[in-house]
Amino acid sequence: MRHGKKNNHLGRTASHRKSMLSNMANSLILSKRIVTTVAKAKELRKYVEPLLTKSKEDTTHNRRIVFSYLKSKESIKTLFGEVSEKIANRNGGYTRIIKLGTRSGDAAETAMIELVDYNEILLSVKADQPAKTRRTRRAGSKKDDTSTVVAATSASIVSDAVIVDETPEVMTEETPETTWETPSEEPEIAPEETSPEAEASSAEEESHEAPENPEEEGDSKPE
Repeated sequence: MRHGKKNNHLGRTASHRKSMLSNMANSLILSKRIVTTVAKAKELRKYVEPLLTKSKEDTTHNRRIVFSYLKSKESIKTLFGEVSEKIANRNGGYTRIIKLGTRSGDAAETAMIELVDYNEILLSVKADQPAKTRRTRRAGSKKDDTSTVVAATSASIVSDAVIVDETPEVMTEETPETTWETPSEEPEIAPEETSPEAEASSAEEESHEAPENPEEEGDSKPE
């Protein structure tokens, strides 16, 4: 059983497979894009991308390692010169596979594999598009920190704010007899006016009233 064996042998021997991938890698580096089957394109991507990473550091050791795979001086010159400058700011993902459908004859699925930095049309379209912001739900601690900062700032704003009484004002009605200065105070009641006849009757009633014990009154007088 072939459990865990992810390599596609492509129906060829090891030597034939290595020679085929080496030739396809040379064609990709020189032509920047080639058309082949989907299976071969996926295997070529795994074969050529480590070589593109090696070309970022132009040393004799890296040149000899890449030459052991490609065996072409012209490809080495192009890879360490023109291509390495293009892919200098890219961290992996140097190639792109575009499926083209089936071909006539054997109905095999075909695809075009190309170097990403040499497709000027897609690069210009991406440059015109606005940058997308990435949102994640894993920033729980940051959310807590920001919430505490917001709470602190809101508390300081509330403490500095001026308290305004929002109770509606009570309209006072002025009358000739009484005036209400505030809603809480009670109106002052004016004394009732008494007529002269009522005053005379009250004086007569007081004169008719006599003390109950006149002897006590006489005893209380000083001698």
